[in-house]
Amino acid sequence: MEAVSLAVNGRTRQLFVAPHQTLLETLREELGLTGTKHGCELGECGACTVLVNGIPILSCLTLTVDAVDDEIVTIEGIGSVAHPHPLQLAFGEYGATQCGYCTPAMILTAKALLDRDPHPSEATIAESIAGNMCRCTGYLPILRAISAVAAEGNR
Repeated sequence: MEAVSLAVNGRTRQLFVAPHQTLLETLREELGLTGTKHGCELGECGACTVLVNGIPILSCLTLTVDAVDDEIVTIEGIGSVAHPHPLQLAFGEYGATQCGYCTPAMILTAKALLDRDPHPSEATIAESIAGNMCRCTGYLPILRAISAVAAEGNR
């Protein structure tokens, strides 16, 4: 086991992890941040996406020890029940969530896009979420929700 210090959702956490432990395992099992989802665990579905230094990464393919000194943001870190993030509101308003399994990763991916490109084209939005699989919505409501937040200038 290795002692590590992780900056997660604006809070520094001290913990012990195995050298082979993935960031996905650490977030869910050690820190209780279950918004990050187990999916394929092969890097193909995107359900485990979190932001590391503002960039969407697959936490199932990232070792926890490789995320030390980075800023990690999970879905729990971008809004609250009392003050949801504009993307969280838009996903609800536009029906962009059905089963909800892909939603945290989709929202974090969209947040990273809007942070770097506040007014992306629909093609750019589609390209940015291409690594996140959704089996329920057909993607159109997701594209509409992200486009609406971009049009309103909310990030």
